[in-house]
Amino acid sequence: MAAVSWGPGRIDRFWVDFDGALIHEAFADGRWQTAESLGGTLASAPAVTAWAVDQMEVFGVMPDGELWNRYWDGTSWHAWESLGGDLDAAEAPVATSWGPDRLDVFALGRDETTWHRWWDGTRWVEWEQLPR
Repeated sequence: MAAVSWGPGRIDRFWVDFDGALIHEAFADGRWQTAESLGGTLASAPAVTAWAVDQMEVFGVMPDGELWNRYWDGTSWHAWESLGGDLDAAEAPVATSWGPDRLDVFALGRDETTWHRWWDGTRWVEWEQLPR
């Protein structure tokens, strides 16, 4: 399970259902809203980060070993997008943001090293292998 807050009184939580689909539930207006399926077939637990009010991105490793993401733009969820990689699907990725339009995601590769990819405000920068 993963959770994030992008504003006062708001929590969004995510988990993987029995069939691998990503489930999302929001706490808003003082109560938990109805859970929704965001689809996909995740092999890992999800990771989520928010980079602004009403803006968030969720990540997961699929059975193909690639990192996939979906993002909420304040109005709607965008379709799943592959960010590639050769990742260990048994390990959950980790995501964070240091400010508007900057996202960082880290994941363990099948080579047992940590890989990093980031959104620089205009594009996803290619994977870099971090030193041990």
